[in-house]
Amino acid sequence: MNINLPNFNVKNLVKEAGSTISRVVQLTEEKLGTTERTEYDLHFQNLAERADVTKTWTEKIVRDTESVLIPNPQNRVEDFIFEKIEKSKPKRLSNLEHLALDMIEAGGDFGQDLPYGQALIKVGQAEQKLGKCEHDFIATSGICFTQPLRKFLDGEMKTISKERGILETKRLDLDACKNRVKKARSMLGQQTASKDGISPEAVLDQAERDLRVAQAEFDRQSEITKLLLDGISTSQASHLRHLHAFVQAQVRYYKQCGDVMEQLQRELANLGGPTPYMPIDLNDANGSKSSGSSGGSLARGPGHSSAGNLGGPGQKPSQPMHVSTDQMQRARVLCSYDAKDHTELNLSANEVIFVTECSPVNEDYMYGKQGLMKGLVPRAFVEMLDEEHDVTL
Repeated sequence: MNINLPNFNVKNLVKEAGSTISRVVQLTEEKLGTTERTEYDLHFQNLAERADVTKTWTEKIVRDTESVLIPNPQNRVEDFIFEKIEKSKPKRLSNLEHLALDMIEAGGDFGQDLPYGQALIKVGQAEQKLGKCEHDFIATSGICFTQPLRKFLDGEMKTISKERGILETKRLDLDACKNRVKKARSMLGQQTASKDGISPEAVLDQAERDLRVAQAEFDRQSEITKLLLDGISTSQASHLRHLHAFVQAQVRYYKQCGDVMEQLQRELANLGGPTPYMPIDLNDANGSKSSGSSGGSLARGPGHSSAGNLGGPGQKPSQPMHVSTDQMQRARVLCSYDAKDHTELNLSANEVIFVTECSPVNEDYMYGKQGLMKGLVPRAFVEMLDEEHDVTL
């Protein structure tokens, strides 16, 4: 019966064992402070410190970003396992989507013809859209930010750590050789040979040859490690691009969410009912502060108009005017209207908006709010619904 045994090289095994023991002895003596060690130059130390800082903070950033994107730790573990076994991640509904389904189902049971049922369905549909936006944001953020950073940690940083470990091994070998040279030189004055019958001169010559070899290997490994550490700057430039992409994904996500909620506000306001929905404008608080500090002027952006002084009766306001939005009335749009410029609102037939008089009063225009949008509205295109009761916003 023939048994194929591995072809072990006994000499290499003995040599490796001797080197390992020598490194352990050298490291132990360094810890005890009984021997000297070769120090890395200042430039290398700075590069190594920067690499350690980069690794530590990159790991924290990736971990925190994943916690923000997927708050449930169990889901994160499942995604990690499926990624490692190279299978597609399970499709799971988000909390928003669960809420949306329950709202839509509840609205149907309560009655689609009743105000509450209609509102529940509208809100549930909006929550579904928000859930889809959230899924898209998570996927985009993973592709453009967390995955590249994790690839950096699993690839480049692991390579750097490996090469630094090899360099530390070469340094231990170098210092061990230096100690053997010192010991051999201290024996030159003695006439006795070593235990192996080798003269002190021969021992010194062999120790110096080993030192030259160890020094060459240390220098070569030091250069390799320095090149890898220098590459951290290039990696950080790449990380900056990924960070910009992550911010852009966030901007798009919150913009989409804002658009969904703005549309939902308009739909709820158009439903009417015994307690009509009052759209809120998050810019009102900022506008009030601005008016208090700048003589009553209102902030204006694209699609928004400020209040202003009138050019004359029957003329469209051409300069900023003072408008009070504290008391506004509901009005129904009689027919569609396309805004002539950025100071006016686009109107759809039968749409319900909120309006108030300009100050001073203009006979052709009123000041209107359409969800989060605000601007001038032609008076002839709207019909007042709350003639007797003002609506406080």
